[in-house]
Amino acid sequence: MKHLLSPSFIFLLNLLILASCSSPEVNNRDHLVFRYNEHANITSLDPAFAKDQRNIWPTHQMYNTLVKLDSTLSIEGDLAHSWTISEDGLTYTFQLRQDVLFHKHTIFGKDSTRHVSAKDVEYSLKRLTDPKVASPGSWVMSNVKRIEAKTDDLIEIELEHRFPAFLGLLSSKFCSVIPREMQNLDFQTSPIGTGPFKFKRWEIGEKMVLRKNELYFKTDAKGNALPYLEAISITFLPDKQSEFLAFIQGKLDFLSGLDPSYKDELITTSGKLSSKFETRVDMDKSPYLNTEYLGFYLDSPSTEIQSQDFRKAINYAFDRDKMIKYLRNNIGIPAHKGFIPEGLAGQTTVEGYSYQPKKAKALIEKFKKETGINSPKLIISTNPSYIDLVEFIQKEVQKIGVQVDIDVMPPSTIRQKRSAGQLDNFRASWIADYPDAINYLSLFYSDNFSPNGPNYTHFKNDTFDRLYEEALNITEDTIRYKLYSQMDSILVEKAPMIPLYYDEVIRFRSKSVSGLGINPFNLLDLSKVKKSK
Repeated sequence: MKHLLSPSFIFLLNLLILASCSSPEVNNRDHLVFRYNEHANITSLDPAFAKDQRNIWPTHQMYNTLVKLDSTLSIEGDLAHSWTISEDGLTYTFQLRQDVLFHKHTIFGKDSTRHVSAKDVEYSLKRLTDPKVASPGSWVMSNVKRIEAKTDDLIEIELEHRFPAFLGLLSSKFCSVIPREMQNLDFQTSPIGTGPFKFKRWEIGEKMVLRKNELYFKTDAKGNALPYLEAISITFLPDKQSEFLAFIQGKLDFLSGLDPSYKDELITTSGKLSSKFETRVDMDKSPYLNTEYLGFYLDSPSTEIQSQDFRKAINYAFDRDKMIKYLRNNIGIPAHKGFIPEGLAGQTTVEGYSYQPKKAKALIEKFKKETGINSPKLIISTNPSYIDLVEFIQKEVQKIGVQVDIDVMPPSTIRQKRSAGQLDNFRASWIADYPDAINYLSLFYSDNFSPNGPNYTHFKNDTFDRLYEEALNITEDTIRYKLYSQMDSILVEKAPMIPLYYDEVIRFRSKSVSGLGINPFNLLDLSKVKKSK
């Protein structure tokens, strides 16, 4: 399905391109301000509510965590300059940096600031599980038995059970450190952190401004103070088409992702930047820790859903490469492996599902013969945003003798019914919460059956469960990754789901912008960004 732009939109767009090419710089300090739009609106600057991209991006500019991820997803210190893990893997002890100051605020008294202490870390992490806060990130602390500030710069965290990916969890924005004094302040008017930018003002629904933090503790490789920018300006244009037009006009420095309203204008069908923008725009692309898939609910009474041959046949029946090329302009990696996405260690080494319509048809014929069902059916539930993908799959699967119906419903209804086990087959995605493949494999561990966990397929396999539990107790990465690969291979063989594609981060930026970088979490880091005049 190709999304066509209206003639009036294309005419307006071409006028804007011509105008923006000849427009002079109107503000001689514009090179010190980074401008982006958040069409979904920001709902909170409290890191305890940084559960989605719209809130994660601004909180990342304002706060720091004990540890962070580099561009390769390796753990490095942030507020902590070192840490140790006990031999039993249960106790983590962090030594804090002693040069970190909070953003200036009158609540700190005459000095207007103070150093970060272990008590602040203890307060910040404990409030995630405070019922009065009701943070959606409380699950991050679900395995934590004790958090204790041992000294001013030493914090100790004890786990209930060994969990090798715990450091990755602590890099989550939920775990950002705020001063204890924040309990007396409002995050909408006085958020205080330690990050490269500090809060200036927030006009709800209109604009947010963050300013350079002169007290920021990090420097570049040459010892120059960070950040380079003086400010960040965030607007709240409500739709993606308006955001795109503002970017083309030069009113925004950055555009993230693609929208059907403009994707064919901005990039070619092969996924390259359109030639008309090459002189003014740079495009960056990277694997994104997100797997798009169709899940089978294995506790369904449906004979089709219960059949492994049937599920495999659907996997073989459609061309993922063609689907991504024509429906996603080659943005995304066709899922020819298992459930673990590109960019994470532990992917299966066995051959996944390629386009093999003859094999798919033979499996369906085998299913018909064994079950006596001569007209097998499949109902795929999806939200409107993915109707083009599902219609493509529908047409291909019907060629192998399966009647496919599509049930379109709002995302909230999909989530509710999926959790309640009311959908035989559903389109879904899983974006990593932390950089370890166990996060993806947890969707198929039998103790995590929905509605109390993320195993929406109700997949149960004794070998998979044993490997999963074994992996939780192994701290050596290479050994753990081999177990992950075995589990991913089981998912390929048993086919409780249909992996569609592994997503990619795609960003467009003005050629005046440098130092932005790109990463598999699509995290926006502006601490080292520069803009040329």
